[in-house]
Amino acid sequence: MDAIVTEKITKSFKKKGRRRFLSKVESDETIFACDGVNMRIRQGELFGLLGPNGAGKTTLVKVLSTLLIPDSGDVYIEGINTLRDPIAARKILGVTTGGERTLYWKLSAHDNLRYFASLYGISSQEAEKRIAYLLDIMELTDKQHMRLEKFSTGMRQKVSIARAILHDPRVILLDEPTLGLDPSFSRFLRRFIREELNQTQKKTILLTTHYMDEAEQLCDRIAFMNRGRIVVLDTPDNLKRSIPHEEVLELRCVGTLRDNLAGLEGINRSYFTYEGGVTTVRIHADDTEKVMTSVIDIVRKQARIISAHVIKPTLEDVFIHLTGVKLTDDTGEKGE
Repeated sequence: MDAIVTEKITKSFKKKGRRRFLSKVESDETIFACDGVNMRIRQGELFGLLGPNGAGKTTLVKVLSTLLIPDSGDVYIEGINTLRDPIAARKILGVTTGGERTLYWKLSAHDNLRYFASLYGISSQEAEKRIAYLLDIMELTDKQHMRLEKFSTGMRQKVSIARAILHDPRVILLDEPTLGLDPSFSRFLRRFIREELNQTQKKTILLTTHYMDEAEQLCDRIAFMNRGRIVVLDTPDNLKRSIPHEEVLELRCVGTLRDNLAGLEGINRSYFTYEGGVTTVRIHADDTEKVMTSVIDIVRKQARIISAHVIKPTLEDVFIHLTGVKLTDDTGEKGE
């Protein structure tokens, strides 16, 4: 039996029209956050859901967790129809979302977990054992009586994860759990999700993210979502093998480059990313050796090259190949 099954899930929202100066209000627009989503996640699988901002990932998670009722379609959590019996589904579900206040900041970490344990119907004795275990794993034992308002973002996210798994759920929905967190805590959280929750405790996990490295490191299978639809679903290796063979030449430079590489013979696509004064340009070509000299000559006239190497296609390359849409729209990456 599959742990999570969706059958033609549709969820739409009305985008209200705006009044323009000295004109009528524009008509309302219907936006399909989920548009006939069919998906099956196996028991014990760590499943990744990827897509750009606005693709519908968070809406789908809210539908799966019974926080939103779909316009049409059915959701089954370990065989339980969430529309017919949402209470039963919630007992085996754990949910956490990045960037949302799901905790009480005036309470301590311990008091937050104690409160949610009572909502889950966990006995006092069992709750204290479970809370002590989770606080120890999250390295928060010495700060458990401190108010959450004094916690850092990463520390609050640790408590949020602890709350989601407090009742020992068999199915866990993690919506961008590492969003905005520092690298050290992100590494800890990824290791905890994969090694502790998935491999040791055999939890079924749905992870949404737009971090390609995170998905590739953690997930057994990955679905790409765009404009409310599942575009493709497969293992990371199969997805990367599915695109035409290309090599990618990556240059990192100090300074800003003009995007004038597309006209060079042998180049299929080029993408630019600007961050902290460093420009990264990725050139897709059938044979990087033939274009490398010309590319370096052009780039060297505009900026100082600090590194150059050939890399394998990534999951983001797969998504761009399939849809023409960048997954990381907020990076400033520019595609040809």
